[in-house]
Amino acid sequence: MGFLIWIVFGALVGWIASIIMKTNAEQGAILNIIVGIIGAVLGGWLFSFFGEGGVSGFNLYSFLVALVGAVILIAIVKALRS
Repeated sequence: MGFLIWIVFGALVGWIASIIMKTNAEQGAILNIIVGIIGAVLGGWLFSFFGEGGVSGFNLYSFLVALVGAVILIAIVKALRS
């Protein structure tokens, strides 16, 4: 069940991040899931430097941490592409 939650969580975070970064038309569902999951890991890693916890389940704080990570990931990819 945990694996399925990560996929749903990643899809939701990746989709919202792609809307924020205006890359929604360029990404499909699979890429949204990948961006969301990697963004959650990246956000958790970045927030650990500030003494805050990372992604700890399906809650609002974890969603925001993952969203910050996903937006940063998309910004890095956009910078590397151009």
